[in-house]
Formats: sequence, structure tokens, C-alpha cells
Amino acid sequence: MLEHFAILDRMKRLYRSETDRVVGGVCGGLAEYFKIDPVIPRIIFLLIALPGGVSILAYFIFWIAMPTKSQVKSR
Repeated sequence: MLEHFAILDRMKRLYRSETDRVVGGVCGGLAEYFKIDPVIPRIIFLLIALPGGVSILAYFIFWIAMPTKSQVKSR
């Protein structure tokens, strides 16, 4: 059982960025997770938002669902 928790601690987790944020830190968190420049997810969200606005809804869902590192560590 303890080995299971050790594996979970080493797993890569998706968090909202607390340092590289413009609105909610979602794009900054995605960039940290994928180890890319945060401008790339921002441009992708912007391009998807222009035609139908789908990414705006997705952004707010990510904002609600993704915790920050400090929120997880304080539990």
C-alpha cells in the first residue's frame, strides 16, 4: 500500500501556475506541465476562442478543476 503512495508522489501533476499567470494561471500551468513556453497555450486558447468561444468555457472549467500547488500541499 505504501508503494502506491510513493508512486503517486513521483507522478507528474497538473496545477495552475501561481507565478506565470495572466488570468487564472491555467495556460501557465499547462506550459509548466508540458515544459513549453506559456505563450503557446495562450495563443491556442485565443485561436480557439475566436470562432466559437469554446475555449473560454474550457478555460473556466480548467480554472475551477485545476488546483494550485499550495492548495494541494495545504490539505
